[in-house]
Amino acid sequence: MYSFDYQRAADPKAAVAAIGGDADAKFLAGGQSLLPTMRLRLAQPSKLVDVTRIAALKEIRIDAQTVTIGAAVCHADVAEHADVQRLLPGLASLAGHIGDRQVRARGTIGGSLANDDPAACYPAAVLGLGATVVTDRRRIAADDFFVGMYETALQPDELIVAVEFPLAERCAYEKLNNPASHFALVGVFVAKRADGVRVAVTGAAASVFRASALEAALSANFAPEAARAVSIAADELNTDMHASAEYRAHLIPVLAARAVAKANG
Repeated sequence: MYSFDYQRAADPKAAVAAIGGDADAKFLAGGQSLLPTMRLRLAQPSKLVDVTRIAALKEIRIDAQTVTIGAAVCHADVAEHADVQRLLPGLASLAGHIGDRQVRARGTIGGSLANDDPAACYPAAVLGLGATVVTDRRRIAADDFFVGMYETALQPDELIVAVEFPLAERCAYEKLNNPASHFALVGVFVAKRADGVRVAVTGAAASVFRASALEAALSANFAPEAARAVSIAADELNTDMHASAEYRAHLIPVLAARAVAKANG
């Protein structure tokens, strides 16, 4: 019978020490991705190190230029935080539409990013806003964090402690849900910043990516019609039982246009 050790860490340093270089040990954040795979025996970690009770990882901090969200903050708390709603409404809205009510109450931003599901919503916000992922040992720019399908720049024993989101002039997120899983068939996050526009797409490829053609068009004219006029190649997009690559390519500028309209109020 499969069994594993369980430990609850008191602080980030203790959590990393508890992993102890064991390649089969895992951090337990919200568990909304890890626990289902364990039930199916697709993952059999030797140890779970629970980081959900670490107070420093459950804080949301606001300053003049940044919204900092602790790695163990659940989706519902991001969605309902008044300052996040005011300063980064696209991020709050995104968090409020992840999964269902139960998932939003348990799932965490750190767990979502570390798992890097290709159809997860949070990676689009992190990449779209140009956020910084802060770990127990370094700071990783969003452009360097997402490597491939379920793959990030994290080391096996590296713990995300927070995500720093720079403020944007305007931002919004639009997605078309898989009606069963609520994951994104395609999701598009747009952010208008002083240095230009960033557009991140999730659900369409092996990993979240920036849409350079949309960024160029929207930097010149931040309007829905500018997004709709962009053509996206289907060559490197996913085809699966839910949607073809061509359909996803069609959806990307459509959803980008809706996100721009929402960002513009």
